Amino acid sequence: MDNVTFRMDTVLSDVHLLLPNARHLMARLNAASQPVFVSKFKILWDVEEKEPACTVPCPGGGEEDASAHRLCEGGEEDACAPRLCEGGEEGASPPRLCEGGEEDASPPRLCEGGEKDARAPRLCEGGEEDASPPRLCEGGEEDASPPRLCEGDEEDASPPRLSHTPLDDDGDLDVARRRPGDASSGWRRERVCPLILTQASGDAEDGCGEEDDGNEEDAPRQDIIRIEHTMATPLEDVGKQIWRGAFLLADFILSRPAEFAGATVLELGAGTGFTSVVMATQAKTVYCTDVGQDLLNMCQRNITINQHLTEAKASEVRVRQLDWMGNDFCTDAEEAFAWTEEEVAHLHDETSLIIAADVCYDDELTDALFRTLYRITSNLRKPSTLYLSIEKRLNFTLRHMEVTCEAYDHFRHCLQELGDMEDGRMQYRVERVLGPVPQFFQYERVEQLELWRVTANQK
Repeated sequence: MDNVTFRMDTVLSDVHLLLPNARHLMARLNAASQPVFVSKFKILWDVEEKEPACTVPCPGGGEEDASAHRLCEGGEEDACAPRLCEGGEEGASPPRLCEGGEEDASPPRLCEGGEKDARAPRLCEGGEEDASPPRLCEGGEEDASPPRLCEGDEEDASPPRLSHTPLDDDGDLDVARRRPGDASSGWRRERVCPLILTQASGDAEDGCGEEDDGNEEDAPRQDIIRIEHTMATPLEDVGKQIWRGAFLLADFILSRPAEFAGATVLELGAGTGFTSVVMATQAKTVYCTDVGQDLLNMCQRNITINQHLTEAKASEVRVRQLDWMGNDFCTDAEEAFAWTEEEVAHLHDETSLIIAADVCYDDELTDALFRTLYRITSNLRKPSTLYLSIEKRLNFTLRHMEVTCEAYDHFRHCLQELGDMEDGRMQYRVERVLGPVPQFFQYERVEQLELWRVTANQK
């Protein structure tokens, strides 16, 4: 499954492209017959402690001496080899100087045992450094003998001679090749067995989709988030992948535990539910919303897989359907992932935070997102804060014949309209989060990633 076939409408997240999982095996097929993978993401809780060390290792450990660089006359740095502490490794004593301050061009010094001291370069006649390639003796070791000289005391520039080198009739290197089926070398190719994949039942409550073999590696850990996702999907199914915008928002959540502690949070366009799982490690109640039966099933499975993280914080994640194209919450009891009247009332009474991670890639959906934001925030009893992450993606368009980022530009236009809104009912303040955010997950944080804060208050 590593060789993905791309079509004109195929979209692949950079998270899966640049950071392939160590165990890159397909777990199951979803209801849409798409391959589903399981990836593990480690939370780097000690991220703030990973600063460069200022102390010097103790002497005797054989590690490099981290003391200040030695300077030559005039304040320039001494380019000689680094000094090493006690432990018997290479020392970086300064080069030998003759009387008058010039470097000693005498033959290279030899260490005990007759080995060449690598601190001083070989010099030709006239004091210039010998730049010829090293000569090799039998066995591939470097020949420390003086350089070969041609007639006229000029150095022989021919390639180094190797003893007993097997050559064919044309003078090329003769490489012995192993015959097919020859097991005399003791090496055998691993036998490849096909994987039999089965259709998943689609039950949202059956755990992580893999049998627990009891290994410590598969045991639940407080620093591991396991997420089921797909790869290389059509544009309408991009919510089934994990995107860098979700990592940026997750980093921000983990860096502000006091702001999110005990809160009731609504996530729009949750996709796989990764950000909701991270939020549940801080908040009390998280409404994880999206649209689509198969996507919500996957999201619920991920909440179940990581239930040990939410139970440790006594928090709760509720996966619910929320269609931005609709005008109200779906409360039909016969519909899967429908809202109850009590949940809708609880959302309006207690919610103070709304989050969305990288959900603006289509202008029509972006317009629907901002309509939904206005409709929900205008019905909340408490002042609310919105956090929106987005990646500015550059694309070459035939319409403009240049590189543009139309989805990002439309998102910024909607943000400006929201901030300039004067309807006499709501007031919004839009600002970009510019402060440094610690990175709690391993991913490529490109400069095109942005995080925006919107505060909403009723007049």
